[in-house]
Amino acid sequence: MKTRPAGIGDVNADWMGSLPSMLSAMPLKHLAVPGSHDSFTYWVDVHAPVGPDQKAYVKYLATMFSVLAKKVMVKWSMTQNLTFKEQLEAGIRYFDLRVSSKPGKQGHEIYFIHGLFGHKVCDGLLEINSFLNRHRKEVVFLDFNHYYAMGAEHHVYLIDMLREVFGSKLCSICAVESITLDYLWQNKYQVIVFYHHPSAQGIPVMWPGNKIPAPWANTTQPTKLTQFLETTLRERAKQGSFHVSQAILTPKVNTVAKGLVWGLRSYLVERNLPTIMSWVEAQRPGVDGVNIITSDFVELTDFANIVIKLNNLLLSEQDPKR
Repeated sequence: MKTRPAGIGDVNADWMGSLPSMLSAMPLKHLAVPGSHDSFTYWVDVHAPVGPDQKAYVKYLATMFSVLAKKVMVKWSMTQNLTFKEQLEAGIRYFDLRVSSKPGKQGHEIYFIHGLFGHKVCDGLLEINSFLNRHRKEVVFLDFNHYYAMGAEHHVYLIDMLREVFGSKLCSICAVESITLDYLWQNKYQVIVFYHHPSAQGIPVMWPGNKIPAPWANTTQPTKLTQFLETTLRERAKQGSFHVSQAILTPKVNTVAKGLVWGLRSYLVERNLPTIMSWVEAQRPGVDGVNIITSDFVELTDFANIVIKLNNLLLSEQDPKR
């Protein structure tokens, strides 16, 4: 059974549409937006082959010790418990997406991937679109940043799928500074897609990856993580891009070995959440502040609500910088 804090529900389902006009007129790059890391990993397929994103020795172990190896992989591949719909209702508006074809499988179907295959991408997009149809003032960032086993025809298939599912909700590329919630509402845009691959060049509704840098600390130590987050915020570009602060810890091989039976959540995430959340609570959005903040297992704390409430700090400024 999923553990969800009391009140997480859909209390933040319309948080963007409920912001004061002073905030909806600000560039979205200056607002605090909650996001999830490896957003799609709430379900993975233990019956499918190990994903092409894994190293050769992992594939070998999974072949030799199929059931046992995959049970361990599930514990370390899953970084979320909530579905897209549940994340959206909780207030998550940025999604970190990694995708792959299934080598050897006919057709161009694309799946979410993080060690093991997840749901079909199409199913996830339809779930997100269904939410957006019911919440017309909510806006999502879809960050497609890793691709595996995908040829040119797979990229064409995925980009066509994105355009077909979201249609006129897709925001065209323009100056990041001009993207406010007011602007998006006026144009009925609800989806900003970032596509980190040359296949999307020249397509007006596929934003390039350099418009949303997401520096990665790649550490298991919370103090090193917070130092890294502070440094990369100071170095954040003043113009031309959004910014993702990845408030996540990354297991090493020896981390997995030591915590083999516990998994990512129990061994690494839960014990370090207090330090990470203390850093999040101390942030402020704005010109030199945080923008998008991502987390693992967003339901373990009041993460989304804490990030959203950071925007109240902007209201206390007499003359907010824009």
